Amino acid sequence: MPLLWISRGIFLIFRAQKMDLFIINVIDGLIYGLLLFMLSSGLTLIFSMMGVLNLSHAAFYMLGAYLAYQISVITGFWVGLIVAPILVTILGAAVERYGLRRVHQYGHVPELIFTFGLFFVIEELVQYIWGRSMVNYDSPESLNFIAFSLAGGTIPAYKVFMLLVSVGIFVSLYYVLARTRVGMIIQAALSYPKTVEALGHNVPLVFMGVFGVGTGLAGLAGVIAGPSLTTFPGMAFLLGSIVFVCVVVGGLGSLSGAFIASLLIGWLQTFAASYNIGAADVLLALGYEYPKDVYYHPWRDLWTLTLPQIGPILPYILLVLVLVFRPNGLFGKRES
Repeated sequence: MPLLWISRGIFLIFRAQKMDLFIINVIDGLIYGLLLFMLSSGLTLIFSMMGVLNLSHAAFYMLGAYLAYQISVITGFWVGLIVAPILVTILGAAVERYGLRRVHQYGHVPELIFTFGLFFVIEELVQYIWGRSMVNYDSPESLNFIAFSLAGGTIPAYKVFMLLVSVGIFVSLYYVLARTRVGMIIQAALSYPKTVEALGHNVPLVFMGVFGVGTGLAGLAGVIAGPSLTTFPGMAFLLGSIVFVCVVVGGLGSLSGAFIASLLIGWLQTFAASYNIGAADVLLALGYEYPKDVYYHPWRDLWTLTLPQIGPILPYILLVLVLVFRPNGLFGKRES
């Protein structure tokens, strides 16, 4: 019954909000969630195929944004969109070949330490080369217009572009892994590496390619997100922890789980930041009386609490709840 009352109170509050704001938030949350998926997909791919939890993944995301910025200064945005992810992919493959492969034989803990240290190495190199301030990485002129107006709000063309690229990444990954011979070889190399190698396939090369593609996807996410979320040295740390939440909530190794979790967290944070709903609104809807002098009330912090205040920690609350009630994540299958 208490859950029913709380749900009823929240429904009454949301029903009073304007529908146009709701629709705009749905679109913005979708775009943000798909951006999170572009990051989490690479991390999920690496873990599901190699069993490696890459703690430096967000650093490759930042590196992709900075490389694209540098290239765009010389040749324009579109060349950077293609070249920067390729450069990050090559760098990621080199990291696996000459670093992670040597560490892999000693177990998962050295792998975590290696990737953790790599994060700070890349971060310091970025700050040394491009400085500690934000760089002026803008979207292309061809996408600097309003795509359409909806419910009293406007959707920039660049956000539509981000959405289309993100959806394209999800469809492409699913098709390659589930429908092609290459995907079958990659998945078989994880479970039966000796058998796959006996059939004539180069398993170390497969793993190097998987790690390279995974980091390349992070780099592509940085290229796409840089003009929208600004490009600065702290961008890796800002989204890095949220990406790990997406991967764990969706289920380690589950691409579809990472997709659904990314959308869920994208909408969760977007709505939390947009609706100035307070705990007082919910309590009043449930029939409680507002205190006459709330600032001297023993439950003052509860009565003055608002949704935007707790918005940043909602993904982590969700993470804790998922780990308590479903430790493998919503769609997790792999035991680690």
